[in-house]
Amino acid sequence: MEFVSGFRYICGFTILSLPRDHALSTVRVRFAPSPTGYLHVGGLRTALYNYLFARRNKGVFVLRIEDTDRSRYVEGAVENLIRTLRWAGLEFDEGPGKEGGAGPYIQSERIATYRTHVEMLLASGKAYYAFDTPEDLEGMRKKQEKLQVAVRDYRRAMDMPAEEVQRKLAAGTPAVVRMKMPSGETIAFEDIVRGVVEFSSDGLDDQVLLKSDGYPTYHLANVVDDHQMGITHVIRGEEWLPSTPKHLLLYRYFGWETSPICAPSPASQSGQVETEQTTGGCRGRGVRNKGFFPEALVNFVALLGWNPGDEREIFTLEELEKEFTSTGWESRAPYSTRTN
Repeated sequence: MEFVSGFRYICGFTILSLPRDHALSTVRVRFAPSPTGYLHVGGLRTALYNYLFARRNKGVFVLRIEDTDRSRYVEGAVENLIRTLRWAGLEFDEGPGKEGGAGPYIQSERIATYRTHVEMLLASGKAYYAFDTPEDLEGMRKKQEKLQVAVRDYRRAMDMPAEEVQRKLAAGTPAVVRMKMPSGETIAFEDIVRGVVEFSSDGLDDQVLLKSDGYPTYHLANVVDDHQMGITHVIRGEEWLPSTPKHLLLYRYFGWETSPICAPSPASQSGQVETEQTTGGCRGRGVRNKGFFPEALVNFVALLGWNPGDEREIFTLEELEKEFTSTGWESRAPYSTRTN
């Protein structure tokens, strides 16, 4: 079993850490949205929790724009996002237009860096080129649905002679780079609330790291950027829990370590729905135009996944900065990845 003792996942938010002297380093957290639309309630909550975690620990709050999904890019979304964060009082310390020495903070401006790291994985045998067509992938998807097991037919590219791989690449044949998953491993990490969470590597697909358009996927860019930007804690929603073993393996493949961490929980689904119904959806300028006060929205969103341990319900942002600690983060039901 591959047990990652330095990794913690708590109550729905995941936090990873970089190889740093954790006791001595300055806390650095990031909010890393994709400009595929306007900021919504879930995104605002993630930004708020990162911001509060940084302020509570006298750390640095970084804004990073993850714009590698070019097909879904929305013009003006970045500018609207920044305006909304500032309207809510969540001023970032580093980010676009506010350089801090770890930039650029827009992923589309970091493509060469991702390519370098992909080459490292290819050279070490931890990744490989795959030339599957959309029809091939659709066939694998249907096969996987029928068999209810991970189908890795794309691995036939691993048996392709190096000369043929280079011939295809030189001819401009569309290709992606996939991460090679180990076989027969149980990847386990400690969830401070749930205990040990385990994933079988045999149930994980060989994640695409570099797309045919030359842009990285979230999984590669996220890990590389967090390392290079000195991020000490990564706070993100529980929907990313199934991706955690892939990210841990990337840390291992690059020879990076994770540090002890802690994390808050997200709002419940019912809380998300209630907020959307109350505000009509937190979509950038929409909330501002409806006349909501930023102080009220921030107060409301903060209490969707955190409480001070008493009956108080009204806080200013400055009070939240002082009160926000892990003891107030809500727990969630046990998470299971095993099937019988």
